[in-house]
Amino acid sequence: MHIWSVYLVADWAANFAVGLISDSQRDTHDNQCNSSRDPVENSYLLAFWPPFLLLHLGGPDTITAFSLEDNELWLRHLLGLVFQVVAAVYVFLQSLPQTKLAIPTLLMFLAGTIKYLERTRALYLASLDRFRDSMLKEPDPGPNYAKLMDDIASKKEANLPTMIILRGEQKPNPINSVEHSGEKTKPSTSVEHSGEKPKPSTLDDVQVVHYAYHFFEIFKGLIVDLIFSFQERNESREFFHKLSAEDALRVIEVELNFIYEALYTKVQVVHSKFGYCTRFVSFASVVASLSLFYFEVKKSGFHEIDVVITYALFWGAIALDTVAFFMLIFSDWTFAVLYDPKNGSKMLRKYIAATIGWFLIFKRPRCYEDKKRGCKLLATPFLLRRWSGQVPRHNLIKYCLKGLPHNFDKVRDPVYRFTEKFIPAFIRGEDNRFIGLISNGVSQLLGFIYGKVTHLINKVIYRFGLTDFMDEIRYVSHEPLTKELWEFIFTELLDKSKSAEDPEVAKKISSARGNWILEDSGTYPTLEPYLTKVTYDESLLLWHIATELLYHPKVNEDIEKGENEDTKLKHHTEGEVTRDNNKDNGPDHRALSKLLSDYMLYLLVMHPTMMSVEAGIGKIRFRDTCAEANRLFTSKDLGPNEEEEACQEIFDVNLYVEPVTKVKGDRSKSVLFDASKLAQVLNEMDDIEINGKKVNKWELLSKIWVEMLSYAACNCIARTQAQQVSKGGELISFVWLLMAHFGIGRQFQINKGHAITKLIVGK
Repeated sequence: MHIWSVYLVADWAANFAVGLISDSQRDTHDNQCNSSRDPVENSYLLAFWPPFLLLHLGGPDTITAFSLEDNELWLRHLLGLVFQVVAAVYVFLQSLPQTKLAIPTLLMFLAGTIKYLERTRALYLASLDRFRDSMLKEPDPGPNYAKLMDDIASKKEANLPTMIILRGEQKPNPINSVEHSGEKTKPSTSVEHSGEKPKPSTLDDVQVVHYAYHFFEIFKGLIVDLIFSFQERNESREFFHKLSAEDALRVIEVELNFIYEALYTKVQVVHSKFGYCTRFVSFASVVASLSLFYFEVKKSGFHEIDVVITYALFWGAIALDTVAFFMLIFSDWTFAVLYDPKNGSKMLRKYIAATIGWFLIFKRPRCYEDKKRGCKLLATPFLLRRWSGQVPRHNLIKYCLKGLPHNFDKVRDPVYRFTEKFIPAFIRGEDNRFIGLISNGVSQLLGFIYGKVTHLINKVIYRFGLTDFMDEIRYVSHEPLTKELWEFIFTELLDKSKSAEDPEVAKKISSARGNWILEDSGTYPTLEPYLTKVTYDESLLLWHIATELLYHPKVNEDIEKGENEDTKLKHHTEGEVTRDNNKDNGPDHRALSKLLSDYMLYLLVMHPTMMSVEAGIGKIRFRDTCAEANRLFTSKDLGPNEEEEACQEIFDVNLYVEPVTKVKGDRSKSVLFDASKLAQVLNEMDDIEINGKKVNKWELLSKIWVEMLSYAACNCIARTQAQQVSKGGELISFVWLLMAHFGIGRQFQINKGHAITKLIVGK
């Protein structure tokens, strides 16, 4: 929020400052005859400042745009550049010919213009139309069919026997190794199967950046919905099949960082020979101007405070350029370019790798043991991290309970206890009954005021359209990404990728939202009405509420009697779940299901554009479901922190008539009690068989949630994924890119290359 505010104010502040300086110059010249020489001399110093504002408008290298829409406004920034240059020139001309700062001003004018041009060109290159055009290859007319037919016709006229041989286009060799420290290293060639131990990390930090840049150059077309060839699909699949889950996360993390830098920074402008030259000229101009101002310009006629401000502007500009220089040197983009096998010799790359490797170590995600949660966290130091590393959570039941107005008795009780102790201190010797009446009256008054103030605040929030904004602040929590969660997602998608040798199968997998995992199991007919027979947003809400109902221990105690004690889970506090007797030391599917369920609801409610083009009326359905839940919870006198009791109340409602719409009609889109029925159906399932392996309901739920997540990622508009990387990134963006690398999706539509046609003439 703070960055966004400063970003919006920056251009306005510069325009305002130039206007003030121009007015000051004009007033000074108008009063020149009636004033001393000092103000006139000082006005020349003020005329020296507009070029610094041009430098400021060029912005830092790390942020040229705050959103994709800013890039589309590159033409407006170009017109702004023209206006600012004209204004700065006008102010400068007003100071001629008496000014003694002409040369320093021209040097700063050159530096400021270069900076502003860099930003404008960066916006232009990152605009989606230009970004798409930059990736289009040369027009491909295909084999010369007309010429071949003419050749065949001429040979037939000469009665020469002819034969055409068609040969498929040869596939390029995929990358499979990177030279490092003089040796070739390869990722493990074994493919990870479900249930196996995760493979250890095999890529060093330099290799991670190299591979990430390589695949960024191939797959950046995803942002503008380009299609890819079978060679690119096969190359990516072969490589990522050999990686461990942690290595895949590291590569995708850097790849998303490349996407961010290409769209929201000056990296495309600076990382070129012309960019290096202009950056040198700009910095040299600032240094030369400072030197002339310090050594050559006499400052006797200037106000001391204005001289101090001028030096501050100089050193600020130099400091920003120095910081930008070091950020340029130590950026992933620089490392990738320096280590490109096409550049330099093996020996040179060996020394480059040794030099930059030590710095990349600090950017590597580290695995921390979290004893409180009973899991391992993947995190990077705050100043060096490439994405937020957080998984946001939103829960319907908790939202409904906290969203309810407090019951008056629950507000009155603590207030009454307070007044009971507070009032007697001021009323001595009175009848206790009288004191009790006063205490009760004060507590009721304070409770009434509290209710009115709360209602007024909520009304103001609603009137200003800030409901969603405030809901995200109040009701969304953030959990760090765990190693167990990422490994589980990676393994599930890897298993699907191995089944997707045929691109048509890959398209079918990408369109599945829970049904693919159940197709070979006997439970599919039972669960199909809750998956494919309803819209995606309805299905997501159904499974979210069902997961929540089954998650809480009080519900489990009543509905899971007779389960094997070895598989029961202990619940300590919210979000903290451990397994008592876990024989296989596998992932905690109960906790994973809960986390993914909350995350998917967060996307549906807070960021519906991140979900799917088929998200439909998800927000309306969510609100109707909340309204029905609120009515039930109010009748049962439930409030905050009573999620277990709330789930029990929902589960206890008898469903004599099915489906629920027979009784309620279809005006309300609530799915509360349909979800309760789903929870009952899931609870009755034990030893579900999937692909020849028996799983419990929690493992089934976790697999379905991964499939729903992958469906949302694959069917999301690519533009929204690109938009999200500027806001810290989301787990769904990692899944989106991982699916593309696994060859799962609709973007691979070029199944074959050109047929190589050879005409053979017989004798």
